[in-house]
Amino acid sequence: MTHTTIEKRVYTEQETSAYIGMSRSFLRQSRMEGLRTNRTDAPPFIKIGRSVRYLKEDLDLWLDNHTKLDHLVQEVA
Repeated sequence: MTHTTIEKRVYTEQETSAYIGMSRSFLRQSRMEGLRTNRTDAPPFIKIGRSVRYLKEDLDLWLDNHTKLDHLVQEVA
């Protein structure tokens, strides 16, 4: 008997939350409000009927596009 493992390409909101390490409320809020000043942008999503889904390739790209910091620098006003 051969077992075939299928790599998931599409994630639900709950799976996406776990994958990127952000809350489901972050995903919902950022999806509804769009890009806002001083807020992290939302990963791209797709709608299939009434269902919201996230493509793994989009999530990987979204994660890669965020700045990697060695340390935080506090700005002096």
